[in-house]
Amino acid sequence: MALTKSQNLVTAYGFAMIKSFLIWTFTLSVCLLVVGFPLVMVMVVIGSLLSIALQSVMPVSAVLLVAGGLIGANVLAVMAGAAMLSLKGVHPHEVKWLNWLSGEENPLHNSVYAACPLTCDMNLKSPV
Repeated sequence: MALTKSQNLVTAYGFAMIKSFLIWTFTLSVCLLVVGFPLVMVMVVIGSLLSIALQSVMPVSAVLLVAGGLIGANVLAVMAGAAMLSLKGVHPHEVKWLNWLSGEENPLHNSVYAACPLTCDMNLKSPV
């Protein structure tokens, strides 16, 4: 009985780690694309210049080598970051700036419409 309970805990912990890793991979990828767009543009410029410089040395595969290296470095950085955060036990729901990931609304921003003084917070009671 104790053996089956311990195996269930190990399995549940393994699934939680995999789930955390996948969520962190998604989150870091989105952050790299959205927030790191200037960094991506700098990598594109450096990659273009590097492939032009390597074209004279190895004319067949210079672009493939540079593009594969840059994409591989980005994937490796995202995976390493996700693995590090997962292994440290940081869960995405514990990070306060990731409320967009869990679907929670931001209570600091409330929409105010032009008709709101007329329609909002009115206590209308129906005559029953």
